[in-house]
Order: sequence, then C-alpha cells, then structure tokens
Amino acid sequence: METILLVEDESAIADAVVYALETEGFRVHWVRLGRDGLARIERGDIALTVLDVGLPDGNGFEFCKAIRRLSPVPILFLTARDAEVDRIVGLEIGGDDYVTKPFSPRELAARVKAILRRTRPEAPALIPHGFELDPGRALIRYCGVALELTRYEYLILKTLLHHPQQVFTRGQIMHRVWSTPDESEERAVDTHIKGLRAKLREIAADQDPIKTHRGIGYSIEARVHEL
Repeated sequence: METILLVEDESAIADAVVYALETEGFRVHWVRLGRDGLARIERGDIALTVLDVGLPDGNGFEFCKAIRRLSPVPILFLTARDAEVDRIVGLEIGGDDYVTKPFSPRELAARVKAILRRTRPEAPALIPHGFELDPGRALIRYCGVALELTRYEYLILKTLLHHPQQVFTRGQIMHRVWSTPDESEERAVDTHIKGLRAKLREIAADQDPIKTHRGIGYSIEARVHEL
C-alpha cells in the first residue's frame, strides 16, 4: 500500500482528501505544518506529497524547493490561488500538478493516481533471471528465452507463476490444469514437472525455481512479468 503525505492545515479539507485517497486504497499521513512534512519525507517511503501552498509556517512553494533538495517524490499543489503565474511557478520549481480550491476530492484522487502512473519507472520488458508471461500468445520466456512447452507443461507453469511461493498439491494442480482430472493419475504431474525442470536447466543450469515439498506438492520461487 502506497503512502501519500498530505500537508494541509484546514481540518475539513484534510478530512475530505484523506477519505478520498483511502477509498482508492492509499495510506495517508496527514500533517498540518510544512516543517512536519519535511521531517516525514526525510524518513522515506512516501509515494507522493499533496502540498498546500498556504501554510501557517511558510509558503508551499518554498517547502517544495526544500523537498526537492531531499527527495524526487512527486508533488501535487493544493491551493486557493488560481493565477496562471502561480501555476507556472509551482510547476517550474518541481511540482507535478496543481489543484485549486474548491475542488472535488475524487478529482484530486484521480490526479494522484495519474501522477503515480506517469512517474513510476516502467516495468522492464524482460526480467533477466525471471519469467515473462504472455497469456495472449500462450508464451512463457525464461531468462529471455522462449520456452517450447507442451500444453500441460505450459498450464502447470502458468499456474505456479500466478501464485509465486504458494504450495500446490498435485491434486490442486490437476484440478486447475486438467479438464477432467480423473482421467489421469496424480503422478502425471510429477512427469510434467520433471520435463519442465529439464527445459529450465537447459537455459540456466544453476537455477532451480520449481521447489518440491515432499509429501505435499510444488511451488515456484521466481520473478514474473506478465504482459
């Protein structure tokens, strides 16, 4: 859960913003003073700052400059001033967006989400020592190499990759992969796992991402990027 820092001295506005952001799944840390906001940013783990321009202990633009000396955290200005020059100044000194009062809390939450999407680093198209899963093409790559899998090998590996580190019994795997599980014995799972392991070792002999849990079943320890 990402933490949003809200620096706002008006309780009614802060309550509305906190409610809107928490409804969208964020954790909100609210402070009334700019100096308290700076102290919280120094501690780290802030995804974005909603910063009021008019604060009891200083100007939000000056606090923005101070934040920029500490952190690249995105900043959304919240202010009653709507002059074009203020908007330009706010963006030029390092702000990422600008909302004027009165405002819709839902719009503010939408802007927060948009900023985070824009400023987050893009996931790499390829994870060097992990899996790349492309369900639309029924394709799985391992360490950059496309795996040549049978139908059951693909479905078993896909099941494990969707739930990293979760232990599946042989019966659970069969019920997820086989259309009529009773038509095959559970030891068939072991056969397909053995085939999968052999193909993975051909690509990375020193890796063994599929783990056997004796008397229980299998799990996978891997990083996966799904297209």
